[in-house]
Amino acid sequence: MLLAIDIGNTLTKFGIFENDSLYRRMQIPTIRNQTADEIYNATVIESVHAVIISSVVPELKNAYLELCRKYYNLKPIYVDVAFDFNLKIVYSPPENLGVDRLTAAFAAVEKYGAPCIVGDFGTATTIDVVNSQREFLGGIIAPGMQMMSEALFLKTSQLPKIKIEKPESVIGNSTIKSIEAGIYFGYIGLVDGVIERMIGELDETPKVIATGGFANLIAESSEKIELVDDNLLLEGLRLIYKSKLGG
Repeated sequence: MLLAIDIGNTLTKFGIFENDSLYRRMQIPTIRNQTADEIYNATVIESVHAVIISSVVPELKNAYLELCRKYYNLKPIYVDVAFDFNLKIVYSPPENLGVDRLTAAFAAVEKYGAPCIVGDFGTATTIDVVNSQREFLGGIIAPGMQMMSEALFLKTSQLPKIKIEKPESVIGNSTIKSIEAGIYFGYIGLVDGVIERMIGELDETPKVIATGGFANLIAESSEKIELVDDNLLLEGLRLIYKSKLGG
């Protein structure tokens, strides 16, 4: 079985694939000083024949190398921007492009075709564009909804911290409801406005895919997002292993 690991800023997701099927999925908080033993005890994953990893947290690389060596007797495949994603990268410089963005774009093109727009809604938000010639054109990076909420709480004296959820009305009749509405509906406006501009510049009709922790919440009110794929990055890692490495 193949173990795919997506190490994000807030959560680390694990997917165990048997052939092409996702057999088991789990997630743990991303803790930057976590040891290999702690990661294993939190996941207890056994009997894998290969490990492929995408990470935006370089501080954890040694821990995951040790995890694979000690518990799986394997050397993991660390995906980076030097991999052949079968995309032409129109981004400068390409080495500054996050591997999570490339993996999500690759997975979206392989699963849903090009052109496409891929939104990854987590700690930060990225929305990226691939045209019909399979050119990765780039996109936007913005603070995620939780980050916006925390910034409002930390940078003001009297505004409370809130839970991110869809409010009943855009007109908030209390301070908490006003913040909820501002963050949620303001974010929907950001997402749909950005995607609309992207489609206008692309001059093609793309499929619009969302993934990440806030994807379902945002897609609920978005007029532009067509589908949510919660396992897009894990599937991307599986596809990379299968198509590029003979898995």
